[in-house]
Amino acid sequence: MSYIQGFLVPVPTKNKDAYQKLAEKSAPIFQEYGALKIVEAWGDSVPDGKVTDFKRAVKAKDEETVVFSWIEWPDKETYEAAAKAMESDPRWKDMPEMPFDGKRMMWAGFDPIFVTES
Repeated sequence: MSYIQGFLVPVPTKNKDAYQKLAEKSAPIFQEYGALKIVEAWGDSVPDGKVTDFKRAVKAKDEETVVFSWIEWPDKETYEAAAKAMESDPRWKDMPEMPFDGKRMMWAGFDPIFVTES
């Protein structure tokens, strides 16, 4: 089974196009390092929770939209090797400025325990 790297990002709604362009420009780099699939999902129905929710998790402001993303890697070893190698990849310096507050972005690695596909 593959390994999943998940992200939550609060993006100013007005920066949607800039975010998408950054995602499109960075995707080939992730793929070169072994990513199998990259999904960027713009928040469309992100309800307020009673205790916690996606917006609170990243301290999203009223004028921001939460983006839920994930990268599928063949395995954890490929993900870890890619993360290490990408730290020194000079192409990141050519990327446009992040169109969001990176301090409120969160990410983590996940080991799938159940997957179904149609």
